[in-house]
Amino acid sequence: MENSDWGAPPADATRLIETVHRLRRKPIALLTAEDLRLLLGQDVGVPILLPHALAMLEHDPLCEGDLYPGDLLAATLRIPPSHWHARPDHLERLERVIAALDTTAEDFDFLLRKPIAKFREQLGS
Repeated sequence: MENSDWGAPPADATRLIETVHRLRRKPIALLTAEDLRLLLGQDVGVPILLPHALAMLEHDPLCEGDLYPGDLLAATLRIPPSHWHARPDHLERLERVIAALDTTAEDFDFLLRKPIAKFREQLGS
């Protein structure tokens, strides 16, 4: 990924760092929602991985990794505004995902309303 070999993780690496190192070697087509959530949350490979995450979210906006329904979307919403400004096509896809959400669902307010509002505020939209 990113044409950069990080080598082995340091001997004193945390579990998270070890996992990120391992996932960077996994074929992109085999990455799960949890893998993408973790990597995007660590700002690793965003330009390469985001289209795959968006495809998953377009299929199921509440696609989930290991945390809760919509955790992949929440991680995607935390990607820095600079990416969205540079890639309006990605932003359009994300906006369609957000529009497809059932805002009346019980968990929506608790899990996604604030992250979506913060995302829009950071983008100035």
